[in-house]
Amino acid sequence: MHVGTALIFQGGYPGVDDRAVYSNELRLGDLAEPLGFDSLWGVEHHFTDYTMCPDVLQYLTYFAGRTQSIKLGSMVVVLPWHNPMRVAEEVSMLDHMSNGRFILGLGRGLGRVEFEGFGANQEESREFFVESAQMLLEGLERGYCEFDGRLVKQVKRDIRPRPFKSFRGRTYAAAVSPESSAIMAKLGIGLLIIPQKPWEAVEAELGAYRKIYRETVGAEAPAPINAGWVICDEDEGRAREMAVKYIGGYWQSVIKHYEFKGQHLQSMKGYESYREMQNAVNAPGGDEAMVEFFLSLQIWGTPEQCYNKILDCTNRCGADSFTGVFSYAGMDYGYAEKNMRTFAKHVMPELKSYRRQTKAAAE
Repeated sequence: MHVGTALIFQGGYPGVDDRAVYSNELRLGDLAEPLGFDSLWGVEHHFTDYTMCPDVLQYLTYFAGRTQSIKLGSMVVVLPWHNPMRVAEEVSMLDHMSNGRFILGLGRGLGRVEFEGFGANQEESREFFVESAQMLLEGLERGYCEFDGRLVKQVKRDIRPRPFKSFRGRTYAAAVSPESSAIMAKLGIGLLIIPQKPWEAVEAELGAYRKIYRETVGAEAPAPINAGWVICDEDEGRAREMAVKYIGGYWQSVIKHYEFKGQHLQSMKGYESYREMQNAVNAPGGDEAMVEFFLSLQIWGTPEQCYNKILDCTNRCGADSFTGVFSYAGMDYGYAEKNMRTFAKHVMPELKSYRRQTKAAAE
């Protein structure tokens, strides 16, 4: 199994300013390759302290120069906030600078504060994403971009530096809604699964995605990449305490950033699947219930418990990769490092050997 880690640069907690967040998160990033992680990921968000990485490709370029072999993944580049021609150039440049180690992750965004900040029409985000992704992916394969869509217009221009290897098989997208999953299948893109809904619903949507992928691409869909928020502690009681405090705290930041306590998603075109989540948050006792639900989807406990939870979720969706987030919600950086090291020492070797044994048995 491929095992990665992600930095999210979450701020806004007492006694930790933005500079301290960056200094400490970058230090954790420097541990990823020596500890044996296969990949290092970053997210893109703007304007708030929810996560403070406004340019995930710049962040990954920094680590391209500080590492030798680890893969570098975007989780995700949010296309409706970008000119797709520039994304094509930046992606190709990063791939050259990392010697082909980049994993391209794409998404369409949800935060109203971000769409408004860029003057982007959120209700057109799905259509813009589809057109941008099509232009980008075609361009990266042929070395130039050209597109005449309703929202995306691009005269023919070369991508320089010219892409030197295919992005097929290393392009993924974050898909939460069933509609988005179908779009990814038609574009031939793999899925990034960031747990936010019951696994039964994820499994059903994956089945539909795989069917569309087979019909459209004529091949089996790639295995998805699973991500999760991790608390790995050798003391079971402390693991539960830390999970409630920090994973629960992270979920509260999600509610705030995406305004789930509001009503705007009830009428927003293209985001129909989020109405149920917003209703659940706004229901009596919804906050507490949703925290417990979110905790049930994440990876926390002793090393053995973490290992078993990862196997359960990866087997449910046929994944062959897991990416863990180890620092978030104002967690003390000493504990964040211990969290990461405990996982790397006790859980990661077992995950890697599990996949190899499974493959060998199949052969």
